[in-house]
Parts: sequence; structure tokens; C-alpha cells
Amino acid sequence: MNALILVDIQNDFMPGGRLAVPEGNVIVPLVNAWQASFGLIVATQDWHPQGHKSFASNHPGTQPFQMIDLRGIEQVLWPDHCVQGSEGAAFHPGLEMQKVEAIFRKGTDPEIDSYSGFYDNGARKSTGLAGYLRDRKVRKVFVCGLAADYCVAFTARDAVRENFDTFVISDATRPIDAAGMQRAFDEILGVGGQIIHSSQLYRHL
Repeated sequence: MNALILVDIQNDFMPGGRLAVPEGNVIVPLVNAWQASFGLIVATQDWHPQGHKSFASNHPGTQPFQMIDLRGIEQVLWPDHCVQGSEGAAFHPGLEMQKVEAIFRKGTDPEIDSYSGFYDNGARKSTGLAGYLRDRKVRKVFVCGLAADYCVAFTARDAVRENFDTFVISDATRPIDAAGMQRAFDEILGVGGQIIHSSQLYRHL
């Protein structure tokens, strides 16, 4: 079976959100159009407690996008975003959710960030996504969502490590930083993933 993974298509990552990804909203109609082609669709959701240590507001004297060491892991300090129960943490209202069978929340531990839909950034705790996909006999995963250079990239790399044939749909993601996206895509290719355009989607299904 083929699975479509919708990564963090949430209000705070949209234009006007607290951690807006430029043009993040343009992927929504694309993602909706493909859903009928997949036997399984799952979504990840950033779901931070208010006191999350990745928030610059919880480190006096720091600014958003500053780098720190957080429990031995290099950490970008972010603006507060996707706080549990907030409107910013909700999925984009235009995103079709009827076919989404499971939602995997991440970033719930205040002590460590979680970009990947599979593991936290220290690979210390699993979300259960890999086991869920294997139980459903998934072989190929197609990853889209936000942001390309962080949560999409980390999710794709972990999907490869979990031995799924992994495809990132390049026009169904947008980066915070374009140069960062290219580095991320190079890393995904380096570990055995593939980067495809949606025009190539059906030849891989």
C-alpha cells in the first residue's frame, strides 16, 4: 500500500501565522487533489505545550531563530507556535481531512523538539507512526506539507531509515529558507529518498 503523509499543514505555518512559511497556503489545493489516489492518508500535527523549551519566549535574553544547545542537541529557538488547543495549532480549514485515518502529534515533550513525524529530535521517543504504517502493509510513503527544510525533511529522512520507499513531493511543500530546503533535499537524496514533482506522482504509485 502507498501512504500520503501530510506534515503539519497547520494555521501557524500559513501566511499570517506565528511561524509563517512563505506561500505555505498554496500547497493545500494540491494535497486535496491527490488524496483519492492513496489507500492510506495520515497527518502529523505540531502540538506544543506553552512552556516548550524550543520557544524563544522561554529563554530570557534570547531572540527567535537564535541557536542554542538544548539538552545536547542544537536547537533553533522559534516564536511560540502550534500551542496545544490554540487556533494556530489547528489544521488549515481548507485541508480535506475526511480520508485522514490517523493524526500523530509531536513536540508534546517540553524538553525536546520534534521535527520528524516518526521521532523526537534525539530519536529518544517514537510517535508510533512507523509501526502504524507497517501494520497497514505500507511500502511507499509520499511526504508533503510544511516546512520543507525542517519537519518535511526530518520526516522523510526517518521514513527512509525505517525502510520505507520514500518520496518527497517537491511542489507540495514550501521552506522557511530556500537554501535550507536545497540542503535538506540533498540529504534526503543522500540517504536514499527521492524528490519528485507532482507531475511524476502517478508513475510511482
